[in-house]
Amino acid sequence: MTINASLERTELFQQDGFALTGPLLSPEEVEAYRDVYDQMLSGRIESGDKRSDLGSHVPRKEGVEENITQIMWPSALHPPLLRMPLHSRALAVARELIGDDAVLDFDMLIHKAPHTGVPTPWHQDAAYWVDLPDTRAVSIWMALDEATLDNGCMWYVRGSHREPLRVHRPTSDGRNIECDCSEDEPGATAVPLSPGEGVAHSGTTLHYSRGNTTDHTRRAYILNYRPAAMIQLEREQGMDHGLENNERKVRNKNAETAGS
Repeated sequence: MTINASLERTELFQQDGFALTGPLLSPEEVEAYRDVYDQMLSGRIESGDKRSDLGSHVPRKEGVEENITQIMWPSALHPPLLRMPLHSRALAVARELIGDDAVLDFDMLIHKAPHTGVPTPWHQDAAYWVDLPDTRAVSIWMALDEATLDNGCMWYVRGSHREPLRVHRPTSDGRNIECDCSEDEPGATAVPLSPGEGVAHSGTTLHYSRGNTTDHTRRAYILNYRPAAMIQLEREQGMDHGLENNERKVRNKNAETAGS
């Protein structure tokens, strides 16, 4: 990564609320991560209450265990992940984008199986989080498979990170949250990726992904970073992103449902 490319990425992140990271893993490294990932999906690496369904508000088709599988804290469930290359490379990108005090806040896996067809609702990550005095945060979303429009690549709304948080509400089953937005929103942009490539977005950038309507799986590994002092403050307020309590609800007062 050249200095000019690094500066361009930082400028795009600040301007748009998201930016491509470029390749983070080689093809051989992608295969190593797929192996661990599939062990978690199959249950060979036990995930317990850290596994849930981000699409639980939509009735599941026969034989489907989860519409959108989310496994929080894979690095806690399988600590060898911390010694594999992604965490150090993603940390370098995070520090470039939000500052040298960035450290890992949490990581997660999000999997869309073939023909599940359930979109991840539009939302802003910060709506899930407690309000903090320093709002710097970056999520690095890395594809382990080809991420396309039809299997669930990420969509972002350019510049939405500079606007106030939108009002969020629980999904119909109360287990996730969502807000009003669509692919027709001005600035809505799809970001297809090849395996091993990533995209970084801020905590306040609107995003979503379509359901997987293809014959192929869509595996993604997401790592979130914020300043170390803010992580300490989070933990003091009881927020650990599912390490102890995997409950997804609106926590940021700026995104609370009107009238609540």
